This record gives sequence, structure tokens and C-alpha cells, in this order.
Amino acid sequence: MTEQKIEEYKGPAGGWGALRSVGKALLKQEIPILGAKTLLSANQPDGFDCPGCAWPDRNHASTFEFCENGAKAVAAEATARRVTAEFFAGQTVTALAAHSDFYLEDQGRLTEPMVYDAATDHYKAITWDDAFALIAKHLNGLPDPNQAIFYTSGRASNEAAFLYQLFVREYGTNNFPDCSNMCHEPSGSGMRESVGVGKGTVTLQDFEQADAIFVFGQNPGTNHPRMLGELRQAAKRGARIVSVNPLRERGLERFADPQNKLEMATGGGTAISTHYFQLDIGGDFAFVKGMMKHLVELQDQGLDVLDTTFISEHTLGFDALLNDLRAESWSLLEAESGLGVAHMRAAADVYREAKSVIACWGMGITQHQNSVATIQMITNLLLMRGNIGRAGAGLCPVRGHSNVQGDRTMGIWEVPPVALLDSLKRVFDFEPPRAQGFNTVESIQAMLDGRGKVFFALGGNFAAATPDTVQTWKALRNCDLTVHVTTKLNRSHIVHGKEALILPCLGRTEIDMQACGPQGVTVEDSMSMVHLSMGINPPASAMLLSEPAIVARLAAATLAGRSKTPWLWMVEDYQRIRDKIEAVFPDFKDFNARIRVPGGFRLRNTASERVWATPSQKAVFKTHAVPTDTPLRRARARKGDAIVFALMTTRSHDQYNTTIYGNDDRYRGVYGQRRVVMANAQDIRALGFKSGDWIDFQTVWDDGQERTARGFKLVEYNIPRGCVAAYYPETNPLVPLSAVAANAGTPTSKCIPVLMLPHKSPVAMGV
Repeated sequence: MTEQKIEEYKGPAGGWGALRSVGKALLKQEIPILGAKTLLSANQPDGFDCPGCAWPDRNHASTFEFCENGAKAVAAEATARRVTAEFFAGQTVTALAAHSDFYLEDQGRLTEPMVYDAATDHYKAITWDDAFALIAKHLNGLPDPNQAIFYTSGRASNEAAFLYQLFVREYGTNNFPDCSNMCHEPSGSGMRESVGVGKGTVTLQDFEQADAIFVFGQNPGTNHPRMLGELRQAAKRGARIVSVNPLRERGLERFADPQNKLEMATGGGTAISTHYFQLDIGGDFAFVKGMMKHLVELQDQGLDVLDTTFISEHTLGFDALLNDLRAESWSLLEAESGLGVAHMRAAADVYREAKSVIACWGMGITQHQNSVATIQMITNLLLMRGNIGRAGAGLCPVRGHSNVQGDRTMGIWEVPPVALLDSLKRVFDFEPPRAQGFNTVESIQAMLDGRGKVFFALGGNFAAATPDTVQTWKALRNCDLTVHVTTKLNRSHIVHGKEALILPCLGRTEIDMQACGPQGVTVEDSMSMVHLSMGINPPASAMLLSEPAIVARLAAATLAGRSKTPWLWMVEDYQRIRDKIEAVFPDFKDFNARIRVPGGFRLRNTASERVWATPSQKAVFKTHAVPTDTPLRRARARKGDAIVFALMTTRSHDQYNTTIYGNDDRYRGVYGQRRVVMANAQDIRALGFKSGDWIDFQTVWDDGQERTARGFKLVEYNIPRGCVAAYYPETNPLVPLSAVAANAGTPTSKCIPVLMLPHKSPVAMGV
């Protein structure tokens, strides 16, 4: 285990540190030779799509198309370690619950289906047929299909997701909570109203032509490392890169490309951000509105800074926004952003001096109460100068898991479009349910109050990923049956229902052999590129099934005698599934032919063509007042500004979503530990603490429930006063179930009002 220490990291992101980390990951999983071969097949035309993030591939044909965290994800999946029936026989579930999340996933790949035995508190082996029969018994025994909840992870392929939504809708419900509900739901909600599509409008080629790139609320060095390659190239050709983020993140400051011989030989790197604005947590809305106000003031002074022709021909609602911006108070914008007028004017000047501008954002934008309005403000900013629908410009929500966007495209959505339901009815000859289903937070509440009886998860780690941990765990334990399709052991298998199943599946790196031969699946990245993924490694166990096969066999068992869909026939050859996808979705015309082209194909994005799929057939400027009635403001009014802090939950560098690869956060200088809180040095002293002291968090909320997370070490960090950051899932217990984004329902995990109180027993907390 790494020594526990806090040590400033002074090098660039990437570079030798990244290469050493990749080598360490391969050796740790005991696959040095196989692992190297596997990595070279990542994101290749004849290989597999990385199971990590959804950042697109530059050309899908180079020999080196993986990043540090992608390598960790591949190594974790291709590990030689195995979790067998003998492993479960040796430990009760109660004993497993005492272990860390890192320990659980680090045990290796699951090898056979397991069922929970309440009498012995052990998981034991079960046959696939018996497992499907048990699930079917529970599902068919429910008086109402809406008492079943079907979660989806962004790892699921297009083929698996399509079959899954088809099965669940034939079963009779639209209860489709998914990981989008917890991350980029506000991006889709905000953009659809403004420009008619919920997906990013740019391609990688636009990054080659942008004069300026704005990065809001995002840490690509850890969460999307391959994005740093695009930012590096843009910086080297003179594009201005503006980072807007409360934390100073090393990847946004300097990056050394591991494929660049000079940077590796000299230990140097490329400066990324030309401007870095450290605003208060939640201050993005006011900051962007200040940028727009500055542009309007310049226009009113007679300067030609707005694209009035574009505004007149393509948009509605600008006059209302114009009046609102003219009336807005600079003092309010300063107070709510945490930055001065000069900062907002400087950012706006970068924007107006650039011919083509891309705006990127991550969950630092989406996981707030007013995230939808903030995204619409960013959209307004681009619309003001016609920066949507032309080369080098556009909106770029940077999504997380590798196929989270494809899952939504395939119909994993609790709010199903009428056109989708009509197509399913036409192609598969059944009447789909029309009522809206539960999203993630609604599903937790439904399980808590008894309206949700069966919980089925296609991938993911629901118990660790979700907010309000105490309530979520109560909800899962309240179920009659919980089922998890997975590759590795995780917390969700330990926090289970009265009956529980673990169904192990093939990973992205593994050969998927079906009746008609080896199969490939498809995925869609953040920029709407769809391409084929073919596993190359032998399966970790002969008893593993693919996700499409699991869904098809479950559907056949559950819907026996009442479904006209040829479930088992479709999974004999995934081309048959893709033919059905093409029949349902017009954008997938000639699906099987188009994915044979290296790199695949791009789905149509109407906004990038300046075709606005809104009711008015125009892009819409959305006007919003600066939000001041926020949970943070209310908490500070009750408790005092000096002691209520805005907590943002964040990932470490040794982490992807809830998967913990190790206890280091190299770029932030944290080693061998995770229970740390990054805070401003002046705040630490003002509270009477010193760096290295231990504290407990307590949420300040108005529902009467006590929410605490205990034992965090204070670390001085470059973060604005009143703001703190700590890792999840350790801080998820602090996020109230009712703390969600307006008009999107996403947990507001990036801005939780908390107190920091003395902790008395730091030694017991370990890592």
C-alpha cells in the first residue's frame, strides 16, 4: 500500500507519471504480456472500444489510442484474478460488507452466477436457467409491472441497451433509471429546449479549427485524459483555452503527451489554459451571464460584437434576454460568481475576439440545482455570436461512461418519445406503455416506500453511485429481489434485497462467441460517432454470458407465451439486432454496412446543420434570473456564512466513476488515502483547525434528517474560500435525496451545504 502523504505535484499531467501508472496497473493485475497486447487493441478498427470514458477516438487507426485511466480500466477487466464460488463460500456477506470498495473490486472477475442464501449469509452458485426462472417468477408475480425497476449503466452496448428497453417495455413499464440521470441529464434537458437536440454539436475536427475553447466545470486530466491531446494541439497552434473551475487542476495547466519524444525526453510539457478563472462553487451561471452582459454593453457602445444576422435568421427570444442583461446588476454577478467584473470582462473579450468558439462542460456544471439554466446560459453565449452550426464552434457536453449517450439513443429513457413507442409498436407488434417511468432518484424513493419491489441493474454500482447513501441502502434492502449484471464484485452486491442474484457477463475486451460466430457490439461516443467493438481475449470464465444474451434469455423466460419477438434468434447473430435497430430508428439506415467502415459513422445532429428541431424551428434564447434562493444561501442564512461550506464531490485520479483503482490522487498530491477534504488555508485557520486535522461533515438541510460523513483529513488546497472538495462515494451520504436539479432530477452533488466539525478518532478511519 502507498505511504500516506500529502505532497505537492509540480510536474505536467501525462508524461512519465502516466506511463509508470500504466505499467503499475498491468503488473498489479498480473497480466504484463497479455495486458500490453490488449492495450494495443483498444480503440482500434479491429479491436474493442475502451470500457472507460466516452471521449471519441482521433482516427481509430493509430497504434496508441488509450490513456492512463483507460489502461487502468482495461487492466482491471483483463485481470488474471478470479472470484469463484469458493471465494463466496469463504466469506459471509456481512464479512464482505466490512471491506472497502477498493478491496471488493480488486478481487477480480466473477466467474459464475450466484444467488444469495439468507440462511447462511453466503452467495452460492446457481445455474443460468434457475437464475432466469427466479427473476421471471418475481417479475410475473408482481401485480403491477411498474413495481419493477430496471437500471442501466453507460457500459452497456447499443445492442444490449436496445434489447433491454424492448424487453422492459414488452414487460410493461418505462421505469428506466440510468446513469444519465446522475450526470448529464441537465445537458439534454437544457439543450433540447434551446437548440432542439440533447447531444453535443461538435466533432474532433472542430477542435482543430476552434480559435477559443472554454472548459467549464471539468477535469479532463483525470476524467477524460485523451481530451488533453486535443487541448494540447489547440494550444500549440495558438488557440486560447479558458478554464472555469473552482479547483486548480493540473491537467488544465500543463500536459506532457506520452507519445511526444521531445516532451518525454526533456520532462517538459505544453501549457494548456491561457486563462484560468477560479470561481465559487455554483458560480458559473453568474459568470457566464456577466460575460454576456459585457458583450451587450460593447454592442450598445457601437461595437459590432454580436452576430445580428444569425440572431435574426435563426433565433427567438433575444430581445427578452437583451433587456434582462441590460438590467442585471454587476454587484449581484460578482457576489454570486465569486469573481470580479474584470474577470468576467476578460473572459468575454477572449470570446468576442475568437471567430470560432467551443464550449465544453462536465459534471461541475450539471450537478447543481440550477444546472439546466446554466447550460442554457452557455448556449445563449454561443448563440450570440453564431457559434453553433459552423466549423470550429459548438456545444460540447463531455459525457462519462463509454456508451452512456448510446444507451439514451437506444431508448433507455424514463420519458419515452412518442415516435420511439410508435416505432416499437410497428416493428414488434405490441402496445408499449405510455406512462412516464421513474428516474434514478424517483426509483430510490419508490423502493423506500414499497412501490418498487424488484430492482434489476444492467451494469453499474448503484449502491455506491447514488446519493443519500443511508436512504439508498434502505431502499435496496427493502426490495424482494435485487439482480446485478456485472463483471466484478462491488458494493451493490453486498447491499441487497431479500433475495439477490449476481449475473456475471463478458467484458468489452473479451471474445463474444454466439451461434453464428464471434460477435461485435457497437457504441456511440460523446460526439455521436457509432463504431464497432470486437473483444480479443478469451472469456474470464466459460460460464460467462454476454449482456445481449442475458437480456434475451431473461426476456424469453419472463415473456414466454406472450411475446412475438424472436429473442434467442436475435442473439445468435448481432447483425439481426442491428437490423431491428435500423427498423426502429431512421438514423441507423444501413447500420450493418456503415459500421464496417473503420471509425464507423456519425449520427445526424440537426443543430450542427442549423436545423432547429424545436417547436418554433428556431434556436431559442432562454432568459433566467440569477438564482439566489439556493440551498447554500438558505443554509448560510440559518447558520452563518463563515461556517457553512459548499462541498463538491469529486473523483480521485485513481478512480473511474465508483471504481477505485488505488488510493492515490497524483495530480492533487494525495497519496495512500481517500478520506481527505481539500480546503482553503484561510478557512482552515478561521475554523480553529490546522492542516492535517480530522473533521466530520454534517449536511445543512431542511428535512429534519441528520446526514454525516465522518473522519476526513484537512488538506490545504488552492480553492476559493467557502468551498471544499472531497471524494465520492465517501461523501455520497451527505447528498439529500431531495437535492436535485430543477427540470432534470440530477443529484446536486457538486454543491452541498455542509458544516465541518471536529473529529475525535482519526486513527480508526484508515483510508
